[in-house]
Amino acid sequence: MRRTLAAAVVALSTALTAAPAASATTPTVTAPRAATAGVASADREATAVKARAALATASDLVTGDAAPSDGVRRVDATLALTDLFARLDHLRGPERTAAEALLARPTDGAGDVYGDGYTVRSKKKCAGNFCLHWVPTTADAPPGMTWVNRNLALLNKVWRFEVGKLGYRKPVSDGFVKGRNNGGNGKFDVYLADVGSQGLYGYCAPEYVRKSKPRLATGFCVLDNDFSRDQFSAPPRDSLRVTAAHEFFHAIQFGYDYLDDRWFKESTATWIEERFADDVNDNRSYLVASQVQRPGYSMDVSGVSNFQQYGNWTWWEYLTVRYGAGIVRKVWNGAGQFKGAGRTYSTKALTRVLGSRGGFRAVYNRYVGANVAPGRFYPEGGSWPSAKIGKTWKLTEDQRTASGVATLNHLAARNFAAVPGGSLESGRWRAKITVDGPAGRTSPAAYLTVKNTRGAWVEKAIRLNRDGRGSVVLPFSARKVREAVVSTVNASTRFADCGGGSIYSCGGTPRDEGKKFRVSVKVYKKSR
Repeated sequence: MRRTLAAAVVALSTALTAAPAASATTPTVTAPRAATAGVASADREATAVKARAALATASDLVTGDAAPSDGVRRVDATLALTDLFARLDHLRGPERTAAEALLARPTDGAGDVYGDGYTVRSKKKCAGNFCLHWVPTTADAPPGMTWVNRNLALLNKVWRFEVGKLGYRKPVSDGFVKGRNNGGNGKFDVYLADVGSQGLYGYCAPEYVRKSKPRLATGFCVLDNDFSRDQFSAPPRDSLRVTAAHEFFHAIQFGYDYLDDRWFKESTATWIEERFADDVNDNRSYLVASQVQRPGYSMDVSGVSNFQQYGNWTWWEYLTVRYGAGIVRKVWNGAGQFKGAGRTYSTKALTRVLGSRGGFRAVYNRYVGANVAPGRFYPEGGSWPSAKIGKTWKLTEDQRTASGVATLNHLAARNFAAVPGGSLESGRWRAKITVDGPAGRTSPAAYLTVKNTRGAWVEKAIRLNRDGRGSVVLPFSARKVREAVVSTVNASTRFADCGGGSIYSCGGTPRDEGKKFRVSVKVYKKSR
């Protein structure tokens, strides 16, 4: 779900206690039921606590009570609704009623009590693969049939691009659902409503699963009814294009594994905006939270209060530039929970796909290096921020050594820069850079990026031995070298206790946190 920054901060308890009961028209949502079978009472209570937390989070996001931070303009609550859907069977009484209300369609009227429910009879128009629903009056009404038709045409264009051109699976059809709780047929349903008044661009929600395929879900989406400039500060067509591409990709993800890792789902949905609407560049607003600018945060971290999961679409952009857009689909196929798919989680699927491309550690190491100067690698990188330099040393004839230590968690990096002072004018000056990292089994890596005085860049991986130690010697004359950047990299993808509910891959515990890397630089004058 995409959100503007206009949401006000209101206490969560207020949102929950104010929720009336869902109407009798609210559809029954079928969610997985095996999660707590046979577990101890303490485990059941812990599961119930997580379910109530999911309800609180989804309530805050859908009602507009969660305030985005970091200066980023929107946040996605589709995944909060997905988490709630997955835990629905662990809620009882009023909490269950409130959860079903959050997951209801706008056509459920009073049943969708959090602001998206229609209060007048809706209209529907079907074309291609979609049925579009709207109301002719009230604040939810679109500006006219021209806008309705534009939405319908645009959605089918998104389908042709994401399913047709890029080759992703079709969303799971809800044609097997009896009655009118599937929108009237098996086509994919999208609703127009004034969600902009809640600070939202749109969202999708999972709705039904079959017992034979418990990790594949049907779904529907809601888009803002007009994307008014007053609410979104952007051309309505641009907001519609990126929102439709982003949210529909979440619906596609429901057909791979709606329970896969949040960072994976969100970063790839943000990445696909760049593929479908490259000229809009709305996803640049997330770059401040990406590893391009903040390499010290783990790439697979996710959560409601941070935006790394959106900003790290740059990882998929890197892979796309290097290997083509199909690489992302390969990872999704590796993570899928359907016949013939890899049936694993995000990071493991990623390491499998990159295994034949030099290995994850080597590819991630080069990614960190590319982010030092994004303008030389990414097609639009000249408009991006550069990676943060943790420490810069100026070496001179009188100050010939420098050193620093980086403490890195998994899938994170830190950059050090060495700059030759004016006294190092002779072409005989050299710099020996040494990296002393953790043991090789923890996947340490290092990368060197050198910018010369002509503005060109030279780069190479610093080879580390099994003990995590390596060095490189380079010319270091101030007449030729502007700076040398050393990137220390923790490329570990090892996790324990998957399913434990953490904010990292597989909900597991990273095994290689807090690893220390010492970087030392020594300059000397080469003998004649």
